[in-house]
Amino acid sequence: MSRRVVGPFNRVEGDLEVKLDIAAGKVCEARVVAPLYRGFEQMLVGRDPRDALVYTPRICGICSVAQSVATARALAALEGVAPPDNGRLSTNLVLANENVADHLTHFYLFFMPDFAHDAYRGEPWFGIAGERFKAARGTAAAEVLPARAEFLHLMGLLAGKWPHSLAIQPGGTTRAIEPQERIRIGALLHAFRRFLERTLFGDELEAIVEIGSADALMRWYGSGDPARSDFTRFLHIAEALQLERLGRAGDLFMSYGAYDEVDERLFRAGVWQGGERMPLRPESIHEDLAHSWMGLRSSPKHPYEGVTVPAVPTEEGYSWCKAPRLGGRVVEVGALARQLIDGHPLALDLVARGGGNVRSRVIARLLELARVTLAMERWAREIVPGEPFCHHGALPEEGQGMGLIEAARGSLGHWIGVRNGRIHNYQIIAPTTWNFSPRDSNGVPGALEQALVGAPVREGERDPLVVQHIVRSFDPCMACTVH
Repeated sequence: MSRRVVGPFNRVEGDLEVKLDIAAGKVCEARVVAPLYRGFEQMLVGRDPRDALVYTPRICGICSVAQSVATARALAALEGVAPPDNGRLSTNLVLANENVADHLTHFYLFFMPDFAHDAYRGEPWFGIAGERFKAARGTAAAEVLPARAEFLHLMGLLAGKWPHSLAIQPGGTTRAIEPQERIRIGALLHAFRRFLERTLFGDELEAIVEIGSADALMRWYGSGDPARSDFTRFLHIAEALQLERLGRAGDLFMSYGAYDEVDERLFRAGVWQGGERMPLRPESIHEDLAHSWMGLRSSPKHPYEGVTVPAVPTEEGYSWCKAPRLGGRVVEVGALARQLIDGHPLALDLVARGGGNVRSRVIARLLELARVTLAMERWAREIVPGEPFCHHGALPEEGQGMGLIEAARGSLGHWIGVRNGRIHNYQIIAPTTWNFSPRDSNGVPGALEQALVGAPVREGERDPLVVQHIVRSFDPCMACTVH
């Protein structure tokens, strides 16, 4: 058996290393290391609760809106305030703008460039992959980056700036939309739809959303030129490399639910395993510190009682990341979990056939991109200029609040405790904390650690490509993982 440290990973937000034990050309054990401590949870203790709206967006520069929305939800729970319809719609649009842009960035700039690696030079599809997706030089980047930049103009209209906007508040948004601005929002969404339909999908968004099974997906793929769109190019490569056989974890999925509607959420909350959707029980969330570089260790604690105190690295610990568990069990979060728990038939069929894997995670992310873009068009039409965008409440001297949302990479939770009008405790569990957690006190590996077991390693590979495909299929954001 040999041991290898892969990392630091490029094209990943933050710092990441993976320690691999390799035997007979396969990974037999993995340990995922988050090597950088942040300390945001400690920074907030003793501050005015509203200061969290300034601090938490700065956890990360690419998902700062998600952190803002989670903080606003936690404060709203403290205040007992709910936004008016315009505030709800505007918050949905701002969060969706960031999440969709993240999905686009992941596919084109983080995930697909790995297939232009020289190790694949002998593959029949390599020429197209290299020309289209080569990092910094492929033709795709020249098309995607301007489309993404234009799409993010929505953020200026709706939130003033990005990243680190202060427009998101517990009772809605501070940026009222005028009639002419709503027209501009509609025009930006229409232009973005045209880009997706022409370049990414090669078909109408409605047609992508209506694909109802793995067989239907392959019929759609086989109905024309395999190189007619970037999605079909991915499907071609995925089929050639059998990506559906890589990166399966424990197949227990969780979603907090995403995007508020009048009576429910666009994507439902819940837990999924073995063909059954079950209700989500947030009280069963606990954080385990057994293999984290944290002090004041004790039995796993709910985030309301959680402690984040860094300690000198110990023999048992190997990561600054904690190990969150749902009812003591490892869960996977992300776009695949959201689409599965919401009951989209394509996601259901993909997981029924092969569980969570590299191919299914990418397909679910692109499916969600299409579904959310269509929802954004509707939300923009439903805004009523002149009506309120924000309600105001008063913070209590004592209390607790929880903000559970879905960021691009999965379930994001903020838990705040207030005493004497000041923050007494603040705990955050980010999506990558769930997916990239270390082992817990029972020695059970986290989702990525499980997904890497069995990954083939080619002779002489220093940074195994299959390992990189599996890691990137989760779209890690290590800056958000450790606080």
